[in-house]
Amino acid sequence: MISPARSSARRIAALLTGLLLLVPAATGCGRGTGSGTDGSGASGSGSAGGEATALTALDYYTDETEHAQWGELLDACGRTVGVRVEHTSVPGPSLVPKVLQQAAARTLPDLLMLDNPDLQQIAATGALTPLDGYGIDAEGFAPGIVSAGTHQGRLYGLAPNVSTVALIYNKDMLAEAGVAVPRTWDELKAAAAALTRPGRYGMAVDANATFEGTWQFLPFLWSNGGDERRLDTPQAAEALRLWVDLVKSGSMSKSVLNWTQADVHDQFTARRTAMMINGPWRIPALEQDTDLHWGVAPVPVPRLGQTPVTPLGGEVWTVPQNPSKARQQKAARVLACLNSPANMLTLARQHHTVPSRTAVAARHTEENPSLAAFAQSAAAARARTGELGVEWPKAATAIHTAIQSALTGERTPEEALGDAQQTATGR
Repeated sequence: MISPARSSARRIAALLTGLLLLVPAATGCGRGTGSGTDGSGASGSGSAGGEATALTALDYYTDETEHAQWGELLDACGRTVGVRVEHTSVPGPSLVPKVLQQAAARTLPDLLMLDNPDLQQIAATGALTPLDGYGIDAEGFAPGIVSAGTHQGRLYGLAPNVSTVALIYNKDMLAEAGVAVPRTWDELKAAAAALTRPGRYGMAVDANATFEGTWQFLPFLWSNGGDERRLDTPQAAEALRLWVDLVKSGSMSKSVLNWTQADVHDQFTARRTAMMINGPWRIPALEQDTDLHWGVAPVPVPRLGQTPVTPLGGEVWTVPQNPSKARQQKAARVLACLNSPANMLTLARQHHTVPSRTAVAARHTEENPSLAAFAQSAAAARARTGELGVEWPKAATAIHTAIQSALTGERTPEEALGDAQQTATGR
């Protein structure tokens, strides 16, 4: 699932770089004394040159069920490599600040989970170790997933499972209105208009002033040939105008300016919208409503025959730097275990996500047809940092600001995106 936006990603990256300069590079300091504790809370962990018997892992899976599921998997993978894994979770917005604190105190965890857009800024500081040094590669993973874990040509993180967005629709409402599932933008506008009536909108998106709003807009921007490197293009303006037209026509509520993805889901389950853009993490709640008959289709594209280009969601696991090569080797083996086909399937079944290995995703889709559209889109999905790297947060902020400006009518799509280009690049 896409995590909460980081409010100051570039400042954090710069600060982390400074903090890491304070960490001595010599082995034998900071971690792994071989007696009692190594400073991370893991007792009996082994010295820098000795046997590693315990590892620490940090993530943001604070939901009780999710934390327990990941804990069980980390324990199982730890047992396969002969270590005990001590698993800690912090709230999403606290993860990167926690990493800052640990870098300053020389207590970075042995295994670190990161929301995939955060990998670039952390890897750029030198805090992570390249995975090829442990014989880990990304063979069989979809290209966007490899891109999300790669910094300057080297692989630093792998995601066992991923997500993206698709069009979720109410089958009964479409059937009643005689509307086919829309495949193109023109069909989407026509369907949304036909499905709109008092107390119900045809379409809903999250267009709020956060990275979630940007995330939901990216399939429309990218599928039309728009590019975050150049926001003031006709292709980008055409994508934003689609959203503006849906609001102006009354087919989409102006309240989308304030809705989160959870709010969009609530509108859909309350039967106040017939279609929505959302992710596979909504499936468990949708399945609980036995009277709700829903389906999933790829996000509509500008022209028939195109493949939607959607953003890649999901978290990557990494091996941070520390003085103990033995610990890093064991941590890398645990990471490889997390990314095994069997464990990918386990996680996908638990969290309604898409396995990162293409062959495993195909198998999972056979078991879960409702995930087919998500799996199809994930195979062609793009990493948000793929073009801009550490500069992505600046562009993401400019995009959601432009969306707000255009949907409120303060600026035309062209004007709003011109402002966004100036904000993101200074030109």
